[in-house]
Amino acid sequence: MSLIVKNLSKKYGEKTVVDNLSFEMPRPGVFALLGTNGAGKTTSIRMMLNMLSRDSGEVLWNGEPLDTATCSVGYLAEERGLYPKCTLMDQLIYFAGLRGISRAEAKKRIKYWAGRLEVEEYLYPQTETEEDAKGRRRRAKKQAPKKADQLSKGNQQKIQFMTALLPDPELLILDEPLSGLDPVNTDLFKSIIREEIGKGKYLIMSSHQMATVEEFCTDIIILNRSKTVLQGNLNEIKKSYGRIHLALKTETDVKELIQEAGITLVSEKACEYQLQVSGEEQANRFLKLLTDRNITVITFDLREPSLHEIFVEKVGDAHESA
Repeated sequence: MSLIVKNLSKKYGEKTVVDNLSFEMPRPGVFALLGTNGAGKTTSIRMMLNMLSRDSGEVLWNGEPLDTATCSVGYLAEERGLYPKCTLMDQLIYFAGLRGISRAEAKKRIKYWAGRLEVEEYLYPQTETEEDAKGRRRRAKKQAPKKADQLSKGNQQKIQFMTALLPDPELLILDEPLSGLDPVNTDLFKSIIREEIGKGKYLIMSSHQMATVEEFCTDIIILNRSKTVLQGNLNEIKKSYGRIHLALKTETDVKELIQEAGITLVSEKACEYQLQVSGEEQANRFLKLLTDRNITVITFDLREPSLHEIFVEKVGDAHESA
């Protein structure tokens, strides 16, 4: 299997919102589609899924045009997509039916994912025992099935994630999957994403949370104002920058020595410094300068740039040249 996206483009009037987007996934893994707000990420995803017409380009799955009728695709949209006044169970069975899953099989899968996503209480109403004024038990009363608008945003996100997972998709597309989640549920979603990766799925993730992207993704593309400004293997991209970011912590103020060494001071806080150097040679000279001056060094960490730093640099450059 493979996914190939070739020259996707889209205009609204004179405004180009996606400009010749191309990338490949020759094997299972996680691909990150990144960009600023309004860069064209969601539009690109919708064109890939034929939810939106293309002005040009094609999307191939195993050499043939991607067709959600023949390729099992799961899509978690950034926007809430549940019917607010319908019961959750009815919606899940309906969405499963649209993917060709029988009612009986859908119920089995819903039961599994309800437990995995910790939403059983919303899908399977409990029976309550009423009491009279004297505390005596009266007849049991069954709770009404929950509807989408009765859930918090985080729990609605869980239900939407379940709709994407129910068809056991070969291709799973997650648009801001961790948006609005608390830390506990963030970890829950991450564990499920890892399980899907372990099953050999193809995942496309769009997110503004760069640390999460680094955690999961091997290849990335960064869009800005509809255009691709960076693309490739994340590890190779980071290596190409070299180890130029230096985290330094000392017992005394060393700003004068930083200036003397010709090193860029990015930020500082109580003798903790984030610095940018030209490379390892300059960093080593600076370390020798510190030790020669009998400066106690607590932390001296030379590293490659983070994806966050690369993203800001690339998008900033694109804004300046626009």
